[in-house]
Amino acid sequence: MLAPDPLLNITRRHLFGRCGLGLGSMALASLIGEGRAHAADSNPLAARPGHFPARAKSVIYLFMAGGPSQFELFERKPKLQEYHGKPIPESFVAGKRFAFMNTFSKERPKLLASSRKFARHGESGFAVSECLPHTAGVVDDLAFLRAVVTEPINHAPAKLFANTGSQQFGRPSMGSWVTYGIGSEADDLPGFVVLQSGPRGPRGGAVNWGNGMLPSSYQGVPLRNGAEPILDLASPPGIDGPRQRRALDAIRDLNAERLAATGDPEIEARIASYEMAYRMQASAPRLIDLAGESRATLDLYGAEPGKPSFANNCLLARRLVERGVRFVQLYHTNWDHHGGPGENLGSDLDKVCREVDRGCAGLIRDLKARGLLDSTLVVWGGEFGRTPMGEIREQVGRNHHVDAFTMWMAGGGIKPGVSLGETDEFGFAPVEGRAHIHDVQATILHQLGLDHTRLTYRSQGRDFRLTDVEGEVLKGLLA
Repeated sequence: MLAPDPLLNITRRHLFGRCGLGLGSMALASLIGEGRAHAADSNPLAARPGHFPARAKSVIYLFMAGGPSQFELFERKPKLQEYHGKPIPESFVAGKRFAFMNTFSKERPKLLASSRKFARHGESGFAVSECLPHTAGVVDDLAFLRAVVTEPINHAPAKLFANTGSQQFGRPSMGSWVTYGIGSEADDLPGFVVLQSGPRGPRGGAVNWGNGMLPSSYQGVPLRNGAEPILDLASPPGIDGPRQRRALDAIRDLNAERLAATGDPEIEARIASYEMAYRMQASAPRLIDLAGESRATLDLYGAEPGKPSFANNCLLARRLVERGVRFVQLYHTNWDHHGGPGENLGSDLDKVCREVDRGCAGLIRDLKARGLLDSTLVVWGGEFGRTPMGEIREQVGRNHHVDAFTMWMAGGGIKPGVSLGETDEFGFAPVEGRAHIHDVQATILHQLGLDHTRLTYRSQGRDFRLTDVEGEVLKGLLA
């Protein structure tokens, strides 16, 4: 029964919830308001300037999930040929950890020469193996990082580290940091899009493109192959455009009222996601329809409309950055070559190279021909590399290796035809130009006009950033 005095009907919970400067609002600000706030009618993905003028407008990250073998692709080491089959000196492996220690602990692992033929290409004279003939044709547009270093020795944490800068779950991915920092120029598509190909998804799954503690507006949006790129995007039967618009307007008004009362950024993200989904109902199906592309363009990539593939995803990546999408990440599996079933350094490596080689080279050529390469930073690499020692299973393979591996970049203000870093005679560790994963991340942000030390988000009482407390821009790569 209600009391006659209205004030007597207000509970402590009501008081804290309604008091604009009360304990409820202060607690809410402590929990969710430590990051920057947006106005109720703002678009969290609106394009905004970075810390300084940018060289690149967008990023296409070609992530080779599993750890490509640099020795079969880019790193010809004559000493491996000379010392093939001999145990690696103890000084190299003393105190080192490898993913599968049982294959290395019984006896000192033996050095493994590559059976692949290498040739030098282009004016730069970079050596590329027979596995990547199309990539060999664009080496003068690439910049190689030959001494990249990471930390985790297993796939899932290493992918997480490469994408979020941390081995712990719950940290924002690189694409999330980028869209948080400078938004997106796409009006009817997400700012951060993920495309997948290969026999399975990357180990770790969605945490690799998650938003962590950032508002969910900044999480990566996976697009599926086929007529329905996002599940449940189409309107239900019987719901026409005007009726759907009225419903969305009503939901938006209710959410806006709640946002004004609480300041919760997740409500703002919810408003933005409803509006984005509404616009994507028309834009997403048009995006994945490759019918309008010329036969010459399809052949350049090796793309086949209607047939899911890495090549199709490379072409989609170009179409996405044309439409203003800020960060596009392509995952392709499987690059894990231990020598087990489906993982040998012979036919299995040939297969995965054929799946990506033409698409990667086609993307570089197409971006360049359309005047987009200067403003698009293309990154190629996996979560780690492979050991110079062999790993004997059903067939010969290579173990995971975190002490040195190879990546490349192109476009987006990166100097073409350069090589940064060098490893020892066996390719085990850097001897100069060491590039930690945090350095790679800092460089990507830098080309987008973002200072990695200033791009932070306050949560749980501290400032977080992609590169944690490390990272230096790789100035030797910059044009």
